[in-house]
Amino acid sequence: MERNTQDHPLNHSPTIFTRAVQHRFGGWVLFVAVFMGVAMTTRVALLGKAAGEVTWNLSLGAAFGWGLIYDFAAALWWSLPILLGLMVLPSGFFKSWVGRAVAGVVGLMVPALLLFSAVSEWTFWDEFQVRFNFIAVDYLVYTTEVIANIQQSYPMPLILGGIAVGSGLGWGALYRSGWITRWTQQAELRWQKRYAVGLSLLTGVLLVGMGLTQDMLPPFANNFNRELAKNGNWALFAAFRNNQLEYDQFYRTLPSQVAFDRVNALLTADGSELVRPAKEDTLRHVVRRGPELRTNVIQITVESLSASFMARYGNQAAIMPALDKRVSQSLVFDRFYATGTRTVRGMEALTLSLPPTPGRSLVKRPHNEDLFSLGSIFRHKGYDTAFIYGGYGYFDNMNHFFGENGYRIVDRSLVPDEEVTFTNAWGACDEDLLDWTLREADTAAAEGKPFFHFVMTTSNHRPFTFPDGRIDLPSKEAGRAGGVKYTDYAIERFLAQAATRPWYDNTIFVIVADHCASSAGKTALGVANYHIPLLIFAPGGQVKPGVVDTLMSQVDFAPTLLGLMNWSYPSRFFGRDVLDPNDRAEPRAFIGTYQKLGLLQDGKLAVLSPVRQAALYRVNADEEVLVEENSASSLVQDAVAFYQSASDLYQRGTYRVVVP
Repeated sequence: MERNTQDHPLNHSPTIFTRAVQHRFGGWVLFVAVFMGVAMTTRVALLGKAAGEVTWNLSLGAAFGWGLIYDFAAALWWSLPILLGLMVLPSGFFKSWVGRAVAGVVGLMVPALLLFSAVSEWTFWDEFQVRFNFIAVDYLVYTTEVIANIQQSYPMPLILGGIAVGSGLGWGALYRSGWITRWTQQAELRWQKRYAVGLSLLTGVLLVGMGLTQDMLPPFANNFNRELAKNGNWALFAAFRNNQLEYDQFYRTLPSQVAFDRVNALLTADGSELVRPAKEDTLRHVVRRGPELRTNVIQITVESLSASFMARYGNQAAIMPALDKRVSQSLVFDRFYATGTRTVRGMEALTLSLPPTPGRSLVKRPHNEDLFSLGSIFRHKGYDTAFIYGGYGYFDNMNHFFGENGYRIVDRSLVPDEEVTFTNAWGACDEDLLDWTLREADTAAAEGKPFFHFVMTTSNHRPFTFPDGRIDLPSKEAGRAGGVKYTDYAIERFLAQAATRPWYDNTIFVIVADHCASSAGKTALGVANYHIPLLIFAPGGQVKPGVVDTLMSQVDFAPTLLGLMNWSYPSRFFGRDVLDPNDRAEPRAFIGTYQKLGLLQDGKLAVLSPVRQAALYRVNADEEVLVEENSASSLVQDAVAFYQSASDLYQRGTYRVVVP
């Protein structure tokens, strides 16, 4: 039975919106309006969540203004199926019970999908303090781990039940408003006019959708304000489209030979010699005097380990008691920075010693086989090299990358079930992982081979679950603090067990992070949000304890480690041995996101952005980016040269392994 609308308030003094609804394409108008309402409500909710981080000035008003623009554009894109359906469905469709049923089902699905999207944005912001970005794109690819992580981290029955109730209430309110009935009663339109109007609207949707890009969003002094200006759904598809950016197309460039000459002048400041000076390549000979160390190396790369978790860098919560004690026994690098914000970025830099390419990490890009890597150097020196991971290494293409660049693979899929005692969405707990590492080290030692093992932990990741009874914090409920403290416990347990092995005194242990726990900040490249720990511990005395306060980033790890081992080798690395007294180059650090590429040096930060933008900032002692300065500086030119030449070597297939 149809709702009687004769006395409905909408019949009296109809508004422009009401008149727009009383039309064949009124359902499309309703969808756009509901979409924008949910999008703006989501923005207000996120503003409340970030109230302490945003800047409460006119830029916040600008953020909401831009937000309306992106909300409208996103609504238009999402509305395409409805628009096309209303254009092709026959004239009398909504007079039939089938048409009314379809309208009812769609009416229930729309608020459900929009509420689900809003809740997803809330949880994503809770984790990363940004709108959907390329991380969300990756999450759409690796659904097994991501869905399991969500199920283990959030009360999904309660959330889904709330969405169902909310969508039902939303549909009820929309129906009681009378707009649905007014639309279906006025939905008749001859096919000639229906297609004419539909094609006109479709053309408008495409013009707006294709004409607006996320690059049009202006810079904001506070990056939280800028994130609020985005629409999450628009940002998701923008990230999907731009997750691989060709450097030459989007960034400032120099003549190719000029860029390589500039880079090679800096890379050979340590006295190394270029193999082919006239070629666009970084290949050179690094020569050391004296005997080489043939020590084993176990590199434990810890998931999301910010320097701020350690007492040395100001933490008072004692969540890393074991590693805090190991500091006095280790060579500690106090000004060590991650190059990016993802695990694959850390792996890329630690393994390849290459500045981050814009868009996707090389770990996930095609043609990433046989690259010049730390593993290839160890393997050519006769070492057993392995990548050991607690989860399934197909995630983020890790197994392919390491397997094709000089490493054996040891992951959960290759481990017997009896060697897995506890798991969550991301894999086996860190105790299990490090037990596998002991086994691999024992096997290599028994075969008389030195070994270099790249170990990647997973426990310090949401849902932060781990075996009970290990530490004085509860699994899951303690959140990040529990994950950090459990990993600290697992590493100390591993070192204690390793101390009983005959290979222990001939092993260098490296503790390093892949990236910080959070990269969000008021600036797009907040330097403090890239500060991570690096400890090198050698119980046999091969590496003396001490403190290094030289500025460096993950690209400098490989050459610095090889320098500690006094190795000579052919190199294409972009990093430098920060302990080499002969290196005359100014210390520097590469940091970046998937779009912004930074070079930090002497209190200045050069930032390259699409489209061919460059900026220079002054950074204070607290690692806060302050005043923008004149970008016509040598540091900006150095940044262009480094990032351009690194991208060029990969694109041309030149950054390849060298067989001595």
